[in-house]
Amino acid sequence: MQEASFAAPDAGAGVIVGPIEERHLGSRLYRNAADPSRITSTHWHIAWANGLGWGFDGMDGAILALVAPLLMKDFAIDLATFRSGVQIALLVSIIGLYLWPWLADKYGRRNILALNIAVYSLAMPLLALAPSWGVFVAFYCIVRFALNGEWAVGSMLVAETWPARLRGLVLSVDRSAWGLGAALAGTIVTFVVTDWGWRAAFVLPVVVALLAVYVRLLCPESPYWVRTQDRKNRIAERIADVQALTAEDAEWIAKTRHPSWRQLFLPDIRRNTVMATLVASMALVSYSTVGLWMPLFLAQQHHWTTAEYGSFYIAWALFSTTGFWVGGWMIDRFGRRLGFGILLLEAAIFMTMWIFATDTWTLWLLGMMWAWGFIGVWGPVTAYTAEMYPTRIRGVGNGFSWSVAFLIGAVLWPFVSVYLREATGSFVAAFLLIPVILVAMAAIIWFYSPENARKDLDQIAV
Repeated sequence: MQEASFAAPDAGAGVIVGPIEERHLGSRLYRNAADPSRITSTHWHIAWANGLGWGFDGMDGAILALVAPLLMKDFAIDLATFRSGVQIALLVSIIGLYLWPWLADKYGRRNILALNIAVYSLAMPLLALAPSWGVFVAFYCIVRFALNGEWAVGSMLVAETWPARLRGLVLSVDRSAWGLGAALAGTIVTFVVTDWGWRAAFVLPVVVALLAVYVRLLCPESPYWVRTQDRKNRIAERIADVQALTAEDAEWIAKTRHPSWRQLFLPDIRRNTVMATLVASMALVSYSTVGLWMPLFLAQQHHWTTAEYGSFYIAWALFSTTGFWVGGWMIDRFGRRLGFGILLLEAAIFMTMWIFATDTWTLWLLGMMWAWGFIGVWGPVTAYTAEMYPTRIRGVGNGFSWSVAFLIGAVLWPFVSVYLREATGSFVAAFLLIPVILVAMAAIIWFYSPENARKDLDQIAV
């Protein structure tokens, strides 16, 4: 059952179907995923699994924010205590950002994704049983630890199965499900929590466990990962038999002897590691500033009521969903550099104008305009970081970049924003830094990053 048409990723000219892939080729689902010439139901199952992962991420974060007043009242804690508990969970979740992708490099994308979903599904209902704030934080650490790995591993499985010409678009559309998950959280809180209390909101997501079954039954393993394991075994057998290796195989296996995190800083991949980590960090710094402080900015700077900035935020989030779709299409159609450039510069220009706007209608109009590029770039960013690493360390590389980015953008940068707020009397200075960061992102991608649009992963692997 050897099919020489399937090229081994990271393998150059050697096209070999090994024993592991032979076993996988007995599955129709795997054969579908391994064929880049057509889109099958298997590809859609994989995309759905990743999209649902993003949706649950949005749902979880929104549920916590929406029930925060109820939690503070029930556990008799103040705002500082609540914030500290959430920050502890965010710090723990950084471990998940690295560990789950690392496990996916060792044991496979599908198996680890299913395990990850199962852990999240079992931990979420535990929050409903928490008798104290300390116990709640401990359980929430487990939830965030698992959830941060779900979308990271799912995104890799999409990147390694969908045809190169559609990779950016599909990852971007999947990423847009985050907003739908947040909207679902609002529905749960509105129609369930009001009658049954905040604990009910954390019981309903137990149905997510069904997604683990879905992944195991309908999502095959990544062909890129399978072929990488075959290549490792084939080279190991030749070494054991004291057979000569090709120069390419000798160089490749020498890299794998380093611990996986050290491979990120070998001469041939160091530049990609730096670029991916910089871009991910800048994206998170930008979003954490706006996501955390925009309502307060509108309330303090423009004296908007809760209803006014709440309505704006809903419209802003829904409108930005179109940015995900268009952004993914652009980076596939026009290339990574031009696509990112358009999105980031559009957001930087209109955000700068928005910061200095004064009347309500102008704030609404300009807000929708910069939301399009600002949020739309998030789908392409997940494609960008996945493409920067070879299959043997794609999980570790992706995990490293986003772990560092999360530490800088979500944990440390809010202190910078608050400092600027206290020093200047408003969030204007903190917000004005964001257009500068967006332009810097565009410059990094345009001048220093490789152009990986429409390239198969084996063509761009190092």
